[in-house]
Amino acid sequence: MEILAFGVQSDEKPLIEKAFAGHHDVRCTNVFLNEDTAPIAAGHEIISSSVNATLNSRVLQTLAAGGTQMIAQRSTGFNNIDLPVAERLGLTVARVSYYSPYSVAEFAWTLAMTVNRRIVRASNRTRDFDFRLDGLMGRDLRGRTVGVLGTGKIGEAFTRIAHGFGMRLLGWDVTENPACVALGMTYVTKEELLAEADLVSLHVPLLPTTQHLIGADALRMMKDDAILVNSSRGGLVDTEALVGELRAGRFAGVGLDVYEAEAGLFFLDKSLEVVEDDTLARLVTFPNVVVTSHQAYYTVDAVGQIIDTTVRNVLDYRAGRRSENVLVPAVARS
Repeated sequence: MEILAFGVQSDEKPLIEKAFAGHHDVRCTNVFLNEDTAPIAAGHEIISSSVNATLNSRVLQTLAAGGTQMIAQRSTGFNNIDLPVAERLGLTVARVSYYSPYSVAEFAWTLAMTVNRRIVRASNRTRDFDFRLDGLMGRDLRGRTVGVLGTGKIGEAFTRIAHGFGMRLLGWDVTENPACVALGMTYVTKEELLAEADLVSLHVPLLPTTQHLIGADALRMMKDDAILVNSSRGGLVDTEALVGELRAGRFAGVGLDVYEAEAGLFFLDKSLEVVEDDTLARLVTFPNVVVTSHQAYYTVDAVGQIIDTTVRNVLDYRAGRRSENVLVPAVARS
């Protein structure tokens, strides 16, 4: 049986092929799963999707009609999958519930330090042999306040790094993480956190209750010279509202590894095309903003864990086993 893996990056392909060797044949394609590409899956019982796949009702119906019975998503997030429709169609859906939290936490800090110390501007200048320091002044983070929205595994890893910097730690979550409390974190309301933090970092999942968690009101609560980092999900931030605040000259820096309208853009080469997304086009023009293409998870360690878990999810499905990774229960196998 051949498994079809959508949205495979060139760095991932040898890792996926090696991981599935001895278990199943796997065919990798770099095209992303959406309404236009779903017919490619015809005849494949199992397909693997990437984080930017579109698995809405139409796509799921096309997959089911073509004989697909199992979807193994290579990500933790699953807001791109219409789970009720998948269940109605009898599809098994699994995800990767855990991978290295350090990959994302360390990258979030990379973004924070990049905008704080004006690294992109400095690098661009020195390429032109311009070694002036004008406009490159940053701030020490020691003694300043960091606000961590979401203190799960990634938020905890981010907090440990903040503790190493010697920062005052504020947290917000539905439940307190004892490990973060042990580091000296104080849990406060979202409003208090936004008002007091010099650096705000987002580490919550995208749910209906967290959509635009950082909207116009939340942005106005933040300090004018605060730093905002989002390495979680683009929909957590109201990008148009953020652009409005940036145009008003607010924020010392913004680091975004995700964008709410990234589907159809991120992971693709659009350099020779006219990008019609005016909000994104405006966002990347601000000198205090750094946008990267959803790469926080992209380390050998994390991607290796994601692929290994995906293989286990497929083997569990074939054996009729269930695990914590299953989002839609497997159909009883005859």
